[in-house]
Amino acid sequence: MKNILIIGAGRSSSTLIRYLESNARKYDWQLTVADKDIDSVNHKVGPFTRAISFDVFDNTQCDAEVKKADIVISMLPAKFHPIVAKSCLSYSRSLITASYESEEMRRMSDMAKTKGVLLLNEMGLDPGIDHMSAMKVLNRLKEQGHSLTGFESFTGGLVAPQSDDNPWHYKFSWAPMNVVLAGQEGPARFIQCGKYKYIPYTRLFRRTEFINIEGYGKFEGYANRDSLKYIEKYNLQGIPTIFRGTLRRPGFSMAWDVFVQLGATDNSYVMENSEKLTHREFINSFLYYHPTDSVEVKLYRIMHIDQDSEIVPMLEWLDIFSNEIVGIKNATPAQILEHILSKKWKLHPNDKDMIVMWHKISYREKGSEREVDLTSSMGVIGEDTNHTAMSITVGLPLGIAAKLYLTGQIKLTGTHIPTCKEIYEPVLKELEELGIRFSEKVTEK
Repeated sequence: MKNILIIGAGRSSSTLIRYLESNARKYDWQLTVADKDIDSVNHKVGPFTRAISFDVFDNTQCDAEVKKADIVISMLPAKFHPIVAKSCLSYSRSLITASYESEEMRRMSDMAKTKGVLLLNEMGLDPGIDHMSAMKVLNRLKEQGHSLTGFESFTGGLVAPQSDDNPWHYKFSWAPMNVVLAGQEGPARFIQCGKYKYIPYTRLFRRTEFINIEGYGKFEGYANRDSLKYIEKYNLQGIPTIFRGTLRRPGFSMAWDVFVQLGATDNSYVMENSEKLTHREFINSFLYYHPTDSVEVKLYRIMHIDQDSEIVPMLEWLDIFSNEIVGIKNATPAQILEHILSKKWKLHPNDKDMIVMWHKISYREKGSEREVDLTSSMGVIGEDTNHTAMSITVGLPLGIAAKLYLTGQIKLTGTHIPTCKEIYEPVLKELEELGIRFSEKVTEK
């Protein structure tokens, strides 16, 4: 019997747990799901899965559970992965995560090789499916002898069309604070037509591009933090254009930029008397004083928003001008904004979310001057608020990778992300069998 330990039973774990439970009898697996909130675990697991209360900072418990496992899947926030990884290395256990590979995790690669174990990161959606689907096409085009001239990739987690009932065309399907803080890690960096480009956070949501995805409609995309690091990861040295971004429905970014310019997304300081603030007072905290001008007038004036702008009903719909009490002590602006948004962007019981991914790869055909664009796109609609599209697209790659490792089909050691054929070919094949398929279209420039 092989033992699988999942640490973390948050929003994205439901489909992972279901997938592994559905394969447990066939492969003789025993599954343990561990989380600080035992109720969260109990709501997600079946009768044959072991559910435990777990504290990652309890070294004795962490070591004991890791030692029992044949493989560990960490669904914790990325900053906690190194804690789990060190325990895994101590007992020669492999680890899979869906988070971006940190420098600390990379530094463990040699030790992992010495121990004969795999530390596989970025094995979810974005990062994860984006890497695998892109590498499959990029490597195929290279093998055919074509010359790559551009690579663009966008992913979005949004509300499904049938559940789209608000002017932002958006609801939370993953960690809300990550949405509030998106783009703050540093300037977005990319290459366009051979020129290095940079977008500071203060301009990020005003520099967008429109994308039509067949079957899913029109979107706008804003730049991710650092596209340049994918030159090496994807072996795209010398490519004139490389750009990665995030998808939203048209209009979202310009309205969101109001909060950015206002300072409401700042997470670096605590606001005094935050628990006593109303939504209206929160917004007014960032505006100039005037004895008679309303909060609305001051906001629209300072942001140069016309009274008939589409942004006005979007902001009003969020109830940011209401007298409802925030009620959170010692909160940062970002935490208060998250609290306000969570009331309005929550998935209701019958709602469904949607994942959309789109790649555009430009290349010059072998032996000719003909230049073409190949687009590859994928969309997934969630089943419900438990098995969301986000949970499906994050959980399935993790589960499949664990299965491939336990059955000896992945033999890699050291620290990796899923950009090699040994991982992406079998994972994409099974994802397609499970309904996650990419459609390709080639057009001449």
